[in-house]
Amino acid sequence: MNIDAIRAAQTTLVGLLDPTPAWGAPALDEVTGARVVLKHEEVQPTGAFKVRGGLNLLAGMSAAERAAGVVSASTGNHGQSLAYAARRFGARCRIVLPEPANPTKLRALRGWGAELVLRGTTMEQASAHAVELAERDGARFVHPANEPALVAGVGSLYLELLTSHPDLDYVVVPVGGGSGAAAACLVAASVAPRCRVIAVQARASRAAHDSWRAGSPVSRPNRTTVEGLAIGSGYPSTQAVLREHLADFVLVDDEQVRVAQLLLLTHAHTMAEGAGAASLAGLLALGAQPGAQLAGARVGVIVTGGNASPAELASVLGTSQVTAA
Repeated sequence: MNIDAIRAAQTTLVGLLDPTPAWGAPALDEVTGARVVLKHEEVQPTGAFKVRGGLNLLAGMSAAERAAGVVSASTGNHGQSLAYAARRFGARCRIVLPEPANPTKLRALRGWGAELVLRGTTMEQASAHAVELAERDGARFVHPANEPALVAGVGSLYLELLTSHPDLDYVVVPVGGGSGAAAACLVAASVAPRCRVIAVQARASRAAHDSWRAGSPVSRPNRTTVEGLAIGSGYPSTQAVLREHLADFVLVDDEQVRVAQLLLLTHAHTMAEGAGAASLAGLLALGAQPGAQLAGARVGVIVTGGNASPAELASVLGTSQVTAA
């Protein structure tokens, strides 16, 4: 994976997706102490950034490969990206999800035409079953992170951001499997080498963070309630990029993510799902540290998605630990 592949993906996506806005948020500046630019991926047709990767992957498949179909495992947004792209290119799409599954995302997946399979209680169990289905039927198994075409497609959002805001000092990116953070690192290194990329992961599912610290992929307990961050293993391809380019990696508690969701709603008129608010949670966590390095810096905060369930929104609205404007 390299910047040329990301530039090619951006060209592929012309006519398939419109660029998303990247706006300042003065009310968040007051809370964070930084100068925040929000990249609004929650306005994508699937409600999340991953649609970029799905479209890039399906666009590069042959007619025969599309006819055989794609199979993957997902808690929602990765699956929606493949379902949306498969509908766009006329391919069969099957998504395996662990139980319990977010009803909002199930409804969306069905709406885009995906065939749904519920199997297991973890992403690892769901993914193992997806591999079995693909091998049995000759379909294309799509890994949620170890797929260069997905990383390249996701990278287009960082090309948009750093082209329109080349003076950013930092970009803060949520991490599950790490495709978004890997793409951000590759783009920043090429387009804005002064910009440092900081990754954020849930403390209750810290496999990517610990893999980065250890220097090789490891597995860890996967207990976060933040769906898009619920990954139990580090992935070799994304970890290789993070080890070379990532500036820092911060862990946040699930409650800190809920606080960030409410702040986005009240201070930036933005509805984000948990993973979509993790970047802001990470920025707030870094700002709370002694001698905070991001004070006064220009920081890109990626709102990766807005597919929150009604139960999640009710939990967010019940959160009280928010600094008043």
